[in-house]
Amino acid sequence: MRILIILLALSILAACSSDGKRPRAEETEQQIFEKASQAIDDQNYFLAVETLQKLESRYPFGKYSEQAQLEMIFAQFQAQELEGARATAERFIRLHTDHKNVDYAYYMKALTTYELGLSLVERYFADEQAMRDATPAREAFQDFSELIGRFPNSQYASDARQRMIYLRDRLALHDVHVANYYLKRHAFLAAANRGKNIVESYQGTSHVASGLALMVEGYTLLGQQELADTSFKVLQANFPDHPQIKDGKFVISNWSQKDRRSLWNVITFGLID
Repeated sequence: MRILIILLALSILAACSSDGKRPRAEETEQQIFEKASQAIDDQNYFLAVETLQKLESRYPFGKYSEQAQLEMIFAQFQAQELEGARATAERFIRLHTDHKNVDYAYYMKALTTYELGLSLVERYFADEQAMRDATPAREAFQDFSELIGRFPNSQYASDARQRMIYLRDRLALHDVHVANYYLKRHAFLAAANRGKNIVESYQGTSHVASGLALMVEGYTLLGQQELADTSFKVLQANFPDHPQIKDGKFVISNWSQKDRRSLWNVITFGLID
């Protein structure tokens, strides 16, 4: 009987050996982390994300967990999983407020918002596009501002400041296109108000002159000559080479795309004697 048991055990072992299915030892936390790091080095970001997700599910409180979350933000961003990268950054900030590298999470949160909103602020070349929501760009500006406010000496602060300058300029351009959209639809007060917002909110950008010109044009078409004259004086004093200033006078733009023979397209207003 004992011989039969031994033979049966040997046959089972032989069968396992013959089909090649030997039990594998589970990968350690370090092995998985190193595999993910190698995938990042190889720029295989999709594999890196997958591997880091496995690491988090198996070792959520391991010694590599915090660093793995930071690596996950980077890998998701590089894999263009922007929503995921932002969510991971927000989660890291919430759970690790005092981490020595939490400024990186703030930076990546802002950067993913920036990338998500960039296409929106770039697309203002058609009427419908001019009315697109620029909220993501404003949110990115606020996120970068938060990074600088919390960590003014962060290694990421300089890049954040440069991106904020760019975003302010693009947001001002957005308002210019929206105001022109209003002009084309005879919403003159809305156009003038949008121009005023550009002048007040985006000082230092390259679009302040356009804001003043929009105020002059909007107020003129509204018949508010005193406001138009005041705006024109400021425009002429600060931007004498503006293309709508001809021989000391302000020229109304060709805003009517539906009727190019419109009287308004050829009227020249002499706002200054």
